Amino acid sequence: MPGDYSFPMVKFPSAYPLSIERVPKTVRGPLLMLIAALGFAAMHGTIRHVSRDLHPFEIAFFRNFFGFIVFLPVLYRAGFGILKTTKMPLYIGRGVLNAAAMLMFFTALSLIPLAQVTALSFTAPLFGTLGAALILGEVVRIRRWTALIIGFTGMLVIIRPGIIDVSTGALLTVISSMLWACALLMVKRLSETESSLAISAYMVIILMPITLLAAIPFWAWPTWENLFWLLLVGLFGSISHVSLTESFKHADASAVLPLDFTKLIWASLIGYLFFMEVPDLWTLVGGVMIAGGAIYIGVREARLKKQAAEVKPAS
Repeated sequence: MPGDYSFPMVKFPSAYPLSIERVPKTVRGPLLMLIAALGFAAMHGTIRHVSRDLHPFEIAFFRNFFGFIVFLPVLYRAGFGILKTTKMPLYIGRGVLNAAAMLMFFTALSLIPLAQVTALSFTAPLFGTLGAALILGEVVRIRRWTALIIGFTGMLVIIRPGIIDVSTGALLTVISSMLWACALLMVKRLSETESSLAISAYMVIILMPITLLAAIPFWAWPTWENLFWLLLVGLFGSISHVSLTESFKHADASAVLPLDFTKLIWASLIGYLFFMEVPDLWTLVGGVMIAGGAIYIGVREARLKKQAAEVKPAS
């Protein structure tokens, strides 16, 4: 999801083996999506807090380091043989794009209000759809073009170029979303031949050294308190990614994707309660427009894939 880039969507084995089974089936998917949205917002708030003491590039490295530690048991269980590949150049290209996107996004979190970063981060799927149409030649019809126009208009509502000075943080968030969208196009190519576990494993393996190199010029040894917050960043990120993927396992995308919008609500609350940030009307209106366009595109694409899967066996 936009805002955190360590793991692509992958079904981790035996996630929530006990607790989620006690929840009614109709509630599981929406509940997990709400947990994911809260977790991502909490992770972003924690990054903003610890960025007072550490450079965002160093935080990005520790995010990947702790993400790798969390992922290692999954990789061990699956077997290291899944790392055999002939697509290494594509993996490296995707890793470089993801690393650049993460470094820009984490920097943006230290510069502008949480609600504004969150609202602008919803543009990632918009850029992804645009890229799929222009680069991959995918067919995008009038309804999704309309959603794209609404979403990008929402972006302009927030940053208001020509009316106010475009902030560095807003610009970094938008560029980050563009790079993340490009990385997603590479994931689509990789997923044609590579397993989701391999894609996830190479992501954390490649991101660690890149973000470490970026962090070295700004390195400051974290205090024990800093390490606690960095651990929370990794914990919130891992829980959120597992919750996100599990939500799609327990419910249709059309049922849970709209709940991803609650990320903006949580970000606004965390920003207000912990950083005294009050989101302005332009951020809220633009955020609703961006999220609305992104959610519609996500739901529409999920329905088209489902229809294609139902037609294929009969053909």
